[in-house]
Parts: sequence; structure tokens; C-alpha cells
Amino acid sequence: MPNPPPVDWQWRAWAQLTAAELYAVLALRQAVFVVEQDCAYLDADGQDAQARHLLGWKDGALVAYLRGFAPGVLRPEAVIGRVITASSVRGQGLGDPLMWAGLQGLFDQAGGPVPCFVSAQAHLRGWYGRLGFAVSGPGYDEDGIPHLPMIRPAQAVPQ
Repeated sequence: MPNPPPVDWQWRAWAQLTAAELYAVLALRQAVFVVEQDCAYLDADGQDAQARHLLGWKDGALVAYLRGFAPGVLRPEAVIGRVITASSVRGQGLGDPLMWAGLQGLFDQAGGPVPCFVSAQAHLRGWYGRLGFAVSGPGYDEDGIPHLPMIRPAQAVPQ
């Protein structure tokens, strides 16, 4: 696996996001999930205000992002969603550090490791599996893309 480029990771609650940060988040999510994946769906789903947002910056550009929900907000488990890296850095090994930082942030908020759920695009099953997630139910279609429910048990993030 390549050495990922240095990234400045920043957690933000909804109310802490500046207008410029929110614009960068929405632009990145739309560039990948709507344009690249050719999927017309409502990204502004009304759940962002309940989430914490992990932003990864490199040279002033948002290159990685996810949103995390504390246990009990959407499901009994913590939830990670909108996991994304910009096309400009894809393949450079940022996915793992993004997920580890996301899990650690949720654990810090919860006071320790907690189970975590992802609605994973089916083609990423192996990658999520390598991070400790296991399929927890039947697959389903979400906005025309096959998905799998996956849960990672309450275990610490590798150091």
C-alpha cells in the first residue's frame, strides 16, 4: 500500500462548520457521489446536523471526508457514512487513515470502542472487511447502487 500524503484531519460538529468548509464538503460529496457515480440522489438528507464531520485537508483542498453518528442517533451502533476521497488523491492510501480517524473520533466521543455500522457499496466489501467490518444482513439497492449492511465490533483502532 502506498504511503498516504500528509493530511490535516479536523473534526467539526454541524454548528462548527464554516460556510467555506460546508461548501467544500458538499462540493466533494456531489463531485463523487452524484457526478462520478452518475447517481441522482438527494445528498442533503437532513441528517448532517446530527453528525460530526471529519474533514481531511491537503494543500488547502478537501481531499477526504466522512460523517459519523454517535451510537443511538441513527441506530444502536455508531454509524459512519459518506466516506469519500477526492479523485485527485484516490489510490494514494488515504482510505484507511480516513476510516481509522473516523472510528477513533467516534470512540473518543463514546468513551471507548463501540460497534460501528456502515452501509457499504457492495464493491467495497473486501476493503471494509479488511478494516474489521462484516456483512450483517442481506444486500439492498440504495439509489441504484448495490449496498451491504456491515458492522465492526467494538474493538480498538490499530495504532
